[in-house]
This record gives sequence, C-alpha cells and structure tokens, in this order.
Amino acid sequence: MDIFSSKYFTTLVSEARISDRKRQHRNIHRSLDEKSQRLMNAIGLESYIAPHRHFLDPKSECLIAVRGLFAAVIFSENGTVEKIEFFGTEKFTNLSVGLELLPEEWHTVVALTHGSALFEVKEGPFDPKKAKEFAPWAPSEGSTDAQDYLDQLRALCKQRLLNSSGGRTF
Repeated sequence: MDIFSSKYFTTLVSEARISDRKRQHRNIHRSLDEKSQRLMNAIGLESYIAPHRHFLDPKSECLIAVRGLFAAVIFSENGTVEKIEFFGTEKFTNLSVGLELLPEEWHTVVALTHGSALFEVKEGPFDPKKAKEFAPWAPSEGSTDAQDYLDQLRALCKQRLLNSSGGRTF
C-alpha cells in the first residue's frame, strides 16, 4: 500500500529542489506495462517542461494538484498561447483542482508556488519512445533559451492570474 502523507510530499519536494531538472516524480504503478500509469510529480518554480503533446501515442493526460498552484499553458500549432488553465490547492475563487489534456494539445505545465506537486494519470502501457512529441517552436530543456522562455511564460501566467483574481497576489 502507498501512503501519500505530508512527509511523503515534503520529501518529494525536497528531492525536486536539489535535482538538476528542479522536479521529481515517483511512479505509483509498478510496471510500464500496466493499464494505468500513475505518478506523483513535484515541480519546482525553476523547472522548465518543454512544450509537448502526446500525439504519437495518443492518450489523454489527467493532472490533479495535490499541493500548490499550477498553470497548464495550451498552445496553437505555431506556438501562440491559446489558453491558460490554472489549477491547484490555493485559495482562489473558482480555481480548479485539475484537468485532462487531450493528446493533440501542445502544452506545458508551470509551477507558480514553491512546494507544488501533482498527481498524473495516463492510460498505459507506457512507451518512452512515443511518450512526448516536443514542439519545434519552443526551446529544448537545458538549452540556453529555456530559462528566458520559462520566465516569459511565468510572467504571462502571473499577469492572467492576477487579472482573473482581482489583483490578489500569491
């Protein structure tokens, strides 16, 4: 049995903070062949998840916030931001706790508060070679442009969040 206690998440967030990618996941499923792929993922403020979609192995991805505040940024085919969906456990009016992303949607997830963690679910089995198709118009993770791009996305997310919450800070 897995227990997702406060200590579990504190440890996961601490591991994310010291990792090179500033995020850390733990699989809940026991095998990549399982019909349901489930994992917890702590994502730090400095973590850049390159925009991608799951079209090569078309399966929806469900994200549920366990701690913190996130923005799912949805892009058009040419990289224009089409939509930003906020979700989390923070106390904002009308804040969702999660969402489901369609396989054809170009997207990224941006953590907006320290200590953010989410629960991810995707249909299995999982094929790492087909897991993600990265957007050709966005910087690759670890590239020299990645941090600037993440900073721009975060600034846009904060601006939209502040506008939608009546100027309330987070």
